[in-house]
Amino acid sequence: MFNNKIKNICCIGAGYVGGPTMAVFANHCLNIKITVSDINEKRINAWNDSDISNLPIYEPGLDTLISRSRNKNLFFTTNIKESIAEADLIFLSVNTPTKSKGIGAGKASDLKWVEASARQIAKFSRGHTIVVEKSTLPVRTAKTIEKILSESQEIDENQEKKTFSVLSNPEFLSEGNAINDLERPDRVLIGGEDQSAINLLVDLYLNWVPREKIILTNIWSSELSKLTANAFLAQRISSINAISSLCEATGADIKQVSKAIGMDTRIGNKFLLPGPGFGGSCFQKDILNLVYLCEYYNLHEVAAYWEGVININNWQKDRIFKLIVIKLFGTVFEKKLAILGFSFKANTNDTRNSASIQICKNLIEEGAILSIYDPKVGSNQIDEDLNLPFHKTNSKKNMQWTKTDSIQSAIKDCHAIIILTEWDEFQKIQWESLIKKMKRPAWIFDTRSVVDVSKAEQAGFNVWQIGNYTS
Repeated sequence: MFNNKIKNICCIGAGYVGGPTMAVFANHCLNIKITVSDINEKRINAWNDSDISNLPIYEPGLDTLISRSRNKNLFFTTNIKESIAEADLIFLSVNTPTKSKGIGAGKASDLKWVEASARQIAKFSRGHTIVVEKSTLPVRTAKTIEKILSESQEIDENQEKKTFSVLSNPEFLSEGNAINDLERPDRVLIGGEDQSAINLLVDLYLNWVPREKIILTNIWSSELSKLTANAFLAQRISSINAISSLCEATGADIKQVSKAIGMDTRIGNKFLLPGPGFGGSCFQKDILNLVYLCEYYNLHEVAAYWEGVININNWQKDRIFKLIVIKLFGTVFEKKLAILGFSFKANTNDTRNSASIQICKNLIEEGAILSIYDPKVGSNQIDEDLNLPFHKTNSKKNMQWTKTDSIQSAIKDCHAIIILTEWDEFQKIQWESLIKKMKRPAWIFDTRSVVDVSKAEQAGFNVWQIGNYTS
């Protein structure tokens, strides 16, 4: 039977969703013990590191929350068995990547970690446990979880049959702004059929979220709402990026176009800034999953529509790469290029599906030598993402890129600067001091609209800025 309140929470998965989400819960639910468990020992050690700057995830404000709650009512561990056994409520925040092989490869979500977690819960839980989907999942995944749990036939240590309630409570986080999104959410969505379990989860959120912002739906609507939200946001990015290319061709200014259409209250002004293409862990994965679901249900025209959003995103990255080569006299062979920004957006160290990866790979393939600077992304992560082949003549990797620790060192002796992430410090660059250290003619390729073009041109730079006409 249900406890009259939740005393212990377990979150399986200590990644970009699990860590920040549980940090916020711990700061608002002081009487609840919250344990974040993960099989990745290196990641858990980083969460427990006494040096708060070594957290595995960078999010503004996260270090403050962790310092306040860690080892008080917030714990990080690899002991998943014990964490599950203690828990009244378990959040599933595991990775759900796109399948790389088998049925649905390249589109369908790989649910192996979800299934593995469900089987662990069935094995190690006690009494009644509320299981909450936090990961972004295909619609009707809850049915799979429920079947695994209900047919486990497991008996707990008190010789009582285990029982479960399954709820959907998707996250709607924007990386780089995740703590604010969690502290002041637009909405909290809870889907399920068990009203007692729903009420207990609602009570947790009421510690800091107004009741009118908590939406209750059936479980399938909750699962599909998350996929749809990400698809709509990605659609806006691909739409404005498509229009940015038309602005460059016609002489229109994308900033002015964005402002004009954004003032229409039916459209709004969010997600109308052009860029090199969307990245992160969710947008591409979720749209591909939506495409797969539409194809599965024989909605082929709908699938083709959403696949077009992905196609425009890939085209934008390829377009920018080719434009750079053309502007640099048709070749970048043995030219040194400064890459400013490698994370997929500012205020995060997440590089998953970052546009920087493909653009950098293409430039390297053309023979460019890259000097990369990002304030939060380390060289090991860049090396893993670029995944260059080993040199035939020695055991070292092809040294066509280096990681630098400042803008000044990145641009030394470069032919061009390519801004791929909108970090604040890139908006404050004193261009007249940089051009003295560069090869002439010197170019700036601004894919994030952070450069004051007139000042950069006065300093002597040639400037291409996304969505603006250049001869």
